[in-house]
Amino acid sequence: MARVNLVDKASTPAASKPTLDQVHSAFGHVPNMFRAVANSPAALSSMWASFAALSRGRISPKLGEQIAVAVADRNRCTYCLAVHTVLDQKAGATSAEMVAAQHVRSEDPRTAATLAFAAKLVEKRAAIETADVEALRAVGLDDEAIVEILAHVALNLFTNYVNVAFDVPVDFPAVKLSSLC
Repeated sequence: MARVNLVDKASTPAASKPTLDQVHSAFGHVPNMFRAVANSPAALSSMWASFAALSRGRISPKLGEQIAVAVADRNRCTYCLAVHTVLDQKAGATSAEMVAAQHVRSEDPRTAATLAFAAKLVEKRAAIETADVEALRAVGLDDEAIVEILAHVALNLFTNYVNVAFDVPVDFPAVKLSSLC
């Protein structure tokens, strides 16, 4: 059982309703994570706006979801791992690519470098080195893409923490965490 109220139509703060309507339009329902965050209209607005902003960025939807899966696995967030596996498959990833992303691997050098950087950001609590940024430049990523990778990681830390801290029930097909974590 979640540690905070999962709002429903009757208990939704009025200021959260417009954003939840957008979430419903995007998913066809309101996932439990958004129902938990909707307790705070400010937090909900921040989260949804971040998803929207990053969806218009340079990082492709597929790579953004692969980052999310790698971050979720590092943080042992079964909720986000389930959600982002579904979303990444909708973005064109194969099941094998999703498992590889959990393990911070990819056959594509850019994806592999991006996932390694994202995992290091999480594992080292952002205490990266110049060489870590240079590894991204070596595969053709510029500063805009590098900063955007960090933004994806930060957003996923937010969602992971919401789901783990508040024990939000998973309402997507479950995905097993890797043995790495």
